[in-house]
Amino acid sequence: MDLNPDILKVEKLTKYFGGLAAVSDCSLKIKKGSITGIIGPNGSGKSTLFNLIAGSLKTTSGQVFFNDEDITNVPSYELFSKGILRTFQIAHEFTNLTVIENLMMVPSNQSGEKLINAWLKPNLIKNEEKIIKDKAKEVLDFLNLTHLTNERAGNLSGGQKKLLELGRTMMVDPEIVLLDEVGAGVNRTLLKEIGTAIEKLNQEKGYTFCMIEHDMEFISRLCDPVIVMAEGSVLFEGSAEEVKNNEKVIESYLGRGLKNKN
Repeated sequence: MDLNPDILKVEKLTKYFGGLAAVSDCSLKIKKGSITGIIGPNGSGKSTLFNLIAGSLKTTSGQVFFNDEDITNVPSYELFSKGILRTFQIAHEFTNLTVIENLMMVPSNQSGEKLINAWLKPNLIKNEEKIIKDKAKEVLDFLNLTHLTNERAGNLSGGQKKLLELGRTMMVDPEIVLLDEVGAGVNRTLLKEIGTAIEKLNQEKGYTFCMIEHDMEFISRLCDPVIVMAEGSVLFEGSAEEVKNNEKVIESYLGRGLKNKN
């Protein structure tokens, strides 16, 4: 029995926009319990691949499997309920709500969403709200954000918003989280905190992560394996160190900047 089975498989995935293939015959596997990095220059197909996996775009051809179930072209709201979450480059918080209210908004199918329950089942709603609020407090404690509990989300820094985004994923205990440039626009101190939070969620909660990232130092710290994309498909897969030292990767498109970091 495979102790680390594939939680996500992409097989020969292709997406055309007009005559241009943004993703071309792309195949890859994500192991359960891993933190997998995806790197590549702008235009290599990383974000399009994420959109195809997450149900935000329809494929031209190919398949996506989650726990061996074919989820090709399944809409994102259905994937959310299956345990697949995707975060975006720009954190989408509710700016006028507090940090804890942002977290409490996440769980779906809350009884309080139905007006009739507010009349007929007020105790049910009250109990449910308490459970959700307690969970939100646990999340804030886990992410060291307790001091911002009642702060308006719109007042947070870019890095704090990324931490809040991670917190929102924790409210539904996903199986896999697709992180799209979580480090973009974040200062080094908060980036370190975000990295620590990802590691803790991976090690203590068993979350699987797949992350697009340009910051090679961040990728090197967190990710194994690292998948390199070029022109819409996989060019190379290996450890961060193997990626940095692979001539094909360096010569093809990561350029001298990466080589000089060795």
